Amino acid sequence: MGVKKKRKNVLLMKSHDEEKEIEFELQYLLSLSVQERFELMEKKSREMKNLLYAHGHRKTPEIIKRK
Repeated sequence: MGVKKKRKNVLLMKSHDEEKEIEFELQYLLSLSVQERFELMEKKSREMKNLLYAHGHRKTPEIIKRK
């Protein structure tokens, strides 16, 4: 594979502007390759799983059939 580039994308604003934030986020995601987007998605999924585990949501409850 090629050399991985470190991206430093930071949006600095003096006041809150949601439209500019969304546009910045979309431009960042469009700059990523498909593989990089999947890696980012997998990383965030692992992060969410670890956060849920750390806060007591360890396992999905099992469904028990009752007669």
